[in-house]
Amino acid sequence: MKLRSSLAFVVLAGAVAFAQNTATPTNDLPNPYETLKEPLKLPEGRKWGSTSAVDVDKDGMSIWVGERCGENKCADASGKMSPLDPVLKFDASGKLVKSFGAGMIAFAHGIHVDRDGNVWVTDANDNRPTAARGRSGEAPAAAPSTPATVGHQVIKFSPDGKVLLKLGKAGMAGNPPEALTEPNDVVTAPNGDIYVAEGHAGQNQNAPPDTVARISKFTKDGKFIKSWGKLGTGPGEFRTPHSLAFDSRGRLFVADRGNVRLQVFDQEGKFLEQTLAFSRLSGIYIDKNDMLYGADSESSVTSHPGNWKRGIRIGSAKDLKVMSLIPDPDNPDPAKTTSGTSAAEGVVADAKGNIYGAEVGPRGIKKYVKKSGS
Repeated sequence: MKLRSSLAFVVLAGAVAFAQNTATPTNDLPNPYETLKEPLKLPEGRKWGSTSAVDVDKDGMSIWVGERCGENKCADASGKMSPLDPVLKFDASGKLVKSFGAGMIAFAHGIHVDRDGNVWVTDANDNRPTAARGRSGEAPAAAPSTPATVGHQVIKFSPDGKVLLKLGKAGMAGNPPEALTEPNDVVTAPNGDIYVAEGHAGQNQNAPPDTVARISKFTKDGKFIKSWGKLGTGPGEFRTPHSLAFDSRGRLFVADRGNVRLQVFDQEGKFLEQTLAFSRLSGIYIDKNDMLYGADSESSVTSHPGNWKRGIRIGSAKDLKVMSLIPDPDNPDPAKTTSGTSAAEGVVADAKGNIYGAEVGPRGIKKYVKKSGS
């Protein structure tokens, strides 16, 4: 399924159809995992909100989650911020052991734990007052006289919740170095350089040509280096770069969700290759053995023609081959799956190979453990 040449797309009736090199759905794969539905325990009286942000601590077993304050946003329609902490740490038993970030993050979207154990969170929206909000948190713009005070930032926290660095200007969408626009995810390279995926609105088929769809690179101290990418379907172009990960060779993997593909770059932004085999990726994670975990929470008869199953696909970052699939239990028949989101949107694996899926639609975290004998 690996594609090393450019890929042509045709947009038909709001769906992305492949004009050439159409991939065969990787649906008929073994599932060596069983599902644990409530592995992480919130305090009594608190409910799970939408979450796409999940990562593993540097200890290899504790799990960090960016959660949207029991709803799909940590701000209400008036713009008032929730008093709840959106950044949560759970130990290996599922007990909540730390939380922080209240009032600082409107729409936790991506999370990354670096080599020193620091926790990076992207805030992909803002707290402008709105009359109504959509499923993904996007909303009609409020009156200019009511500006946002939170959002469109990447925040680096210490493991204890101390703010160490901020990228972007709070509440203001824009261009680096001063601002960011809808930062979806963040990851750090071995030398500490910071990579931010920007632009959540590009997957909408009516998105205007100037819609942000890029990767921005910064030094470890937050100095802007460069950006690459624009809205489009060619190599190095994006329609919502939704998730980021590095493999052991230092190659940058980008889940290009709106283009239903995975793109691979070097650290200077040079396009290397791409694949369709992991389907419509919302989240990706690559472990130290170059196992690639890809979460597809949106494939449907309208968003990804070809009857692709939603779920978590597991394969190799070395050859981009898929070996197993944890299917979405809520949508077993892809021919009947319509728009919306279900299954995991964010994904991570701990040191023992247990997989955690963060869900926007069903809201919560599921854990997937190897079946006995697999």
